[in-house]
Amino acid sequence: MSPLMLPLFLLLLSYTFHFSSSSTSSAPFNSLLPSDAVSLLSFKSKADLDNKLLYTLNERFDYCQWRGVKCVQGRVVRFVLQGVGLRGTFPTNSLTHLDQLRILNLRNNSLSGPIPDLSGLPNLKTLFLDHNFFSGTFPVSVLSLHRLVMLDISRNNLTGLLPVELTVLDRLNYLRLDSNRFNGAIPPLNQTQLQIFNVSNNNLTGPVPVTPTLKKFDVRSFLLNPSLCGEVVDKPCRSAPFFDSPASAASPPTLYQNAQSEGVVVTPPSRHKHKKVGVVLGFVVGTLILIAAVLCIFAFVKKRREEETEAKETKCTIETITNSATAASGTVDSSQEIKLEKEVIVPQGPKQYLKSGNLIFCSGETELYSLEQLMRASAELLGRGTIGTTYKALMASQLIVSVKRLDACKTSITSAEAFEQHMEEVGMLRHPNLVAVRAYFQAKQERLVIYDYQPNGSLFNLIHGSRSNRAKPLHWTSCLKIAEDVAQGLAYIHQASKLTHGNLKSSNVLLGSDFEACLTDYSLIVLADISSDDDPDSARYKAPEVRKSARRATPGSDVYAYGILLLELLTGKPPSQHPHLSPPDVPDWVRAMREDDNEEDRWLAMLVDLASICSLTSPEQRPTMRQILKMIQDIKDNAMVENNKRDAHTGYS
Repeated sequence: MSPLMLPLFLLLLSYTFHFSSSSTSSAPFNSLLPSDAVSLLSFKSKADLDNKLLYTLNERFDYCQWRGVKCVQGRVVRFVLQGVGLRGTFPTNSLTHLDQLRILNLRNNSLSGPIPDLSGLPNLKTLFLDHNFFSGTFPVSVLSLHRLVMLDISRNNLTGLLPVELTVLDRLNYLRLDSNRFNGAIPPLNQTQLQIFNVSNNNLTGPVPVTPTLKKFDVRSFLLNPSLCGEVVDKPCRSAPFFDSPASAASPPTLYQNAQSEGVVVTPPSRHKHKKVGVVLGFVVGTLILIAAVLCIFAFVKKRREEETEAKETKCTIETITNSATAASGTVDSSQEIKLEKEVIVPQGPKQYLKSGNLIFCSGETELYSLEQLMRASAELLGRGTIGTTYKALMASQLIVSVKRLDACKTSITSAEAFEQHMEEVGMLRHPNLVAVRAYFQAKQERLVIYDYQPNGSLFNLIHGSRSNRAKPLHWTSCLKIAEDVAQGLAYIHQASKLTHGNLKSSNVLLGSDFEACLTDYSLIVLADISSDDDPDSARYKAPEVRKSARRATPGSDVYAYGILLLELLTGKPPSQHPHLSPPDVPDWVRAMREDDNEEDRWLAMLVDLASICSLTSPEQRPTMRQILKMIQDIKDNAMVENNKRDAHTGYS
């Protein structure tokens, strides 16, 4: 880049940085900042008006250590500034010169103005600009980013039409455009890999295209667009009436106007006739108002009677799922559909602030079904866990959810008020690697938690297979992907709330529709007394400081469980079969459990080292989940660069 093309302040910075590196140097100034550093400083100059980013440069490649920056061989591949308090605009010709950038995350800041041209980022795979104040239209330059996998521009002030050309981004598996002011039709998206999609809370209109991709999303992805219709949103599209057709959109001239234009004398309607029409209209309107008032009074009286009846006795139907045929053996056939009900009578008395007896939807969720519909759903046992039993519930509407029925004895230590407050907090957590809690219910001895259903089972089943088909350890790249997903979910819980998971294990990691790893049962263990739990695998996941005392789970104990889970991933062995080894001996044991060749041994060794430091006895020596996530992403990025080099060397790039 020519010095004449640089902004003046960058030239001054480059001179300052050059001379600050060696105050006694007499070498001539013959180099400027690297282009990636220039791009980052150019972005900061407009986007960080409050100087939240303390970027300093004493050496040529110091920018690779700046906050949110990740480099590979001196080139920026990740730029993540999520929720750091940025205020300003996203300047043009700044980050768009980072042609090796893979991940750009500026979510949850206060950036405004239009989204600039991003076509200069051909390697971009993840773009998160959500939760800002960006305005203008959909950034059409995004359509040229053919490697894009994740796109989130939700919760901004974007307007205009969604481009039909969105279909060209054939690698997308994550697309969120919700909570903007987009209008017009939804493009006929046909990306087979699209797993997360949301256009709710816009001004979109017309029928939702019936494509295989859009048909797999439920109505929650389209909510708060009153003018959407069609099969996908289960709302019939009304054909436009004849008099509203485009041909007659403009009001046709009246007979009087036509006659005048043709020179024909026509007597206009008399005022006397207008008076008669006014009297008739007044009478009709008055009658309608009277009828409406009578109906309102009738409805009010009826509602009061219903409330009085309900106050006397509210009956809630609660499922009791048992299998008498297999009770003797203590096992349940998970494929058997069971539907038994019993009545729970909520005692008579004045209504309290507690929501007991009602199905409560979390975090502003739309009430897609009632308690009665849920209770009438067909149920299939999925598994029994530390604090309850989980079922797959298929409702008459074909909506499928997972229902966790908490153990009444173990959770009796938690009051109704505490349960409600805790579930409200847990229900606010939303992340792609968390199984969302959609609703909860409690009445007397019954407590239910309703989750999204995950179709591909648990990580436990993936690792260990069935008894008849013992699974081999997963390939190291699969281990890395799952480890990153789990770390993302845990890091989010620790950063977004004061909660912990508290019960991390392979059976509490579910696989979504795209086999992404999603955490479930997070932060429920605090509701229960599990002192009598004697499962050896569960005990092995517990950190020493939690196992040896009555202390509650902490972020550090979650990290310990994560280390054990990582070893389970790498070896295919359940935690109860892990030997007690010192950290230097762990790599040899892991290699002995695997049948890999030595081609990727270096990356595998890095994962083993990470598992070892996570499961250190002293909680003070363990890294945080945020640090762990960065380590995993470093391994991933370096492996990706090396693979690209190998492909280029062999001629397959």
